[in-house]
Amino acid sequence: MLDIFGYIFILFGIFFHFTSSLGLFRMPDTFSKIHAATKASTLGSLLVILGVIMIEPSLWMKLLLLALFILLTNPLSSSIVARSEYKKGKKL
Repeated sequence: MLDIFGYIFILFGIFFHFTSSLGLFRMPDTFSKIHAATKASTLGSLLVILGVIMIEPSLWMKLLLLALFILLTNPLSSSIVARSEYKKGKKL
């Protein structure tokens, strides 16, 4: 039964990754693209990790560290890209 929930979480994660990639094509400016890509891909990655933890519970510690790494680096990297674009002269 836990496997089914794991696959559902993975499916939702894939959906969020798909919407993230769609946002990269559909958004008009760089700052909107950064926002769409960061928020949706972070949530998608965390849902996929949660689904894998439900399917294979023996890997929970490694996957928890991976989730923590994603939570720390995705917002930081998007902030650095946004700052770089702002410094180049692109305005909001």
